Amino acid sequence: MKEHIKKFLNEEQDPKAIEKVTAKLNDLLMKNEEIGYIAVQKKPALTVLPDSIVLTNKRIIICQPKNLGLSMHFIDYTWDEVDGAFVKENILGSEFTFSTKTELQITMDYIPKIQARKMYTYAKEQLDMLKNGNATSTIAMESVPEAAIVEEVATEEVTNFAEIIPATTIHEVSFSNETETAASNVGLNQEELFAKLQNYKKLLDNGLILQGEYDAFKKEILSQM
Repeated sequence: MKEHIKKFLNEEQDPKAIEKVTAKLNDLLMKNEEIGYIAVQKKPALTVLPDSIVLTNKRIIICQPKNLGLSMHFIDYTWDEVDGAFVKENILGSEFTFSTKTELQITMDYIPKIQARKMYTYAKEQLDMLKNGNATSTIAMESVPEAAIVEEVATEEVTNFAEIIPATTIHEVSFSNETETAASNVGLNQEELFAKLQNYKKLLDNGLILQGEYDAFKKEILSQM
């Protein structure tokens, strides 16, 4: 197996699809652009040429094989065009969706759950860095904390983070220390913890809490997942 594709096979991506995509992308990457993660469709029926999504430190690239694999159709969106990213988990794989600032929604289905979760994490990190003025930094997927990966469940679950955010008032996040934060999370399941983390992010974006407070809340919540 070629060394340059091994790092993209951590979640059982199709090696042939990864090799074909990376070969085609060699001439398309911009200066200082690096591939961070590649996810590959895995449909229930045998698919010789699955679609792929490539996340780089500069953009999202959708790769669709054409003409029996002899050519590849690429659609890309830079991170400053992306408004948000979402994951919906089904019994057979997941749907990864991202929205653009022009109100487009792009979805790829039948993505293995762990790959969809890794994509979601990578996308959120890139969008956060863009907001903080450091969008060109790279994020190695192996550096993502294990606590950020939701435990696999056997039954169907839906994790659309845009839809499960409950209403939260400001006093809910006005804790004086991490001990009180931890106490407030006792008994919450993973979906509720994710919803709470999203609430804190919204409060940070609206200037209602400081970055340091958000980081403390995030660290505590991830430690309980």
